[in-house]
Amino acid sequence: MDSRRRPEIRQAVAVDNEALGRLDRETWSPLHAVLPRPRPPYRPFFEEERYGPPYHLVALVDGEIVGFLRLVPPTPLAANAHVRTIMGLAVAERARGQGVARALLRASFVEARAQGAIRVTLRVLGHNAPARALYESEGFVVEGVLPGEMYLEGKYVDDVLMGRQV
Repeated sequence: MDSRRRPEIRQAVAVDNEALGRLDRETWSPLHAVLPRPRPPYRPFFEEERYGPPYHLVALVDGEIVGFLRLVPPTPLAANAHVRTIMGLAVAERARGQGVARALLRASFVEARAQGAIRVTLRVLGHNAPARALYESEGFVVEGVLPGEMYLEGKYVDDVLMGRQV
């Protein structure tokens, strides 16, 4: 990917299913995953997700999907309908360090506002320093830490709660 090219960001559509599934599997890492590594046979991406295409933003470069972000209501309750939660962000290895994740985050803020939200939240594993630095650079602040909340690969890992106004 040419680092001078800005990714195109759009809402996912059903035909993105295969590409998103492949990207999700390719980007699996113990740095951010709380579920085991996916193994064949693979189910369709949107079938595995509680949330379908309308809840996903995708980043494309030269027509190829190189990233996605899942933006969802945190609960079905009216009491927090003003909040959206990022429940997944992935960028292909070949496109990392070139602004794709940042573009997806910024597009999610616009989308959240368009949906009437005033706040965006997320959870990130405590040991995921690159993601935490990115989120902080985009205005997220730590709002809570659940110490040792996850047990991954033989270690207890903090679950860090972050949020920001949009």
